[in-house]
Amino acid sequence: MADRNDGADQQGGQAQQPPYGQQPPNGQQAPYGHPAPPPMSYPQQQPGYAQPAYAQPSYGQPPQGQPSGPGGTVPLWAPLYGAGPVVAATRFFKKYADFTGRASRSEYWWVVLANSVLYIVLGVVGLLAGLPGSTTDYDGTLEPGPGFIPVGFVFAILLFGTIVPFLSLGARRLHDINVSGWLLLINLVPYLGGFVIFILSLLGPKPAGARFDRPRA
Repeated sequence: MADRNDGADQQGGQAQQPPYGQQPPNGQQAPYGHPAPPPMSYPQQQPGYAQPAYAQPSYGQPPQGQPSGPGGTVPLWAPLYGAGPVVAATRFFKKYADFTGRASRSEYWWVVLANSVLYIVLGVVGLLAGLPGSTTDYDGTLEPGPGFIPVGFVFAILLFGTIVPFLSLGARRLHDINVSGWLLLINLVPYLGGFVIFILSLLGPKPAGARFDRPRA
């Protein structure tokens, strides 16, 4: 009987042992031969942990060091990042033959888009105006009627009147990616030249392009 009781006491003592990692209840000491493990500790959160990452500038925002004039406005000689269509067109004509400085993507592409839409509209109007009285040559070429003449005149003025400002705008766009404006001569290579200039005009600004700036009042 004594052996059974001793075995029961040992089993009861083992059954009363708290799980590993927990202190005995009510401040009781752990049974002899079973030292209480140290209290479990949890890693402390490091300062700044889970803080939001440093905010990067969004698309169209000017890089650091953007020149500004009186009242915080960007001077005409400097590139205007995030320009709207009206402002881009205004700067396009004000810098008619200015091959110095830089032009942002918004300055460049708003003007290109407006010019493309204008050409499409003139083409459709000229086609419709030239249908009455039009003739077809022996080789199948359509000769527009007299109604196309005024539209063609406007078309010619637009084409020859914007050659110089478009060349200067293209040079300034290349300056903004830190490339010489003389690279526009690659347009003389059929197909490939225009494709290369198109890809380059999509690139973002490079701070080193500021070497092409010519600050003035």
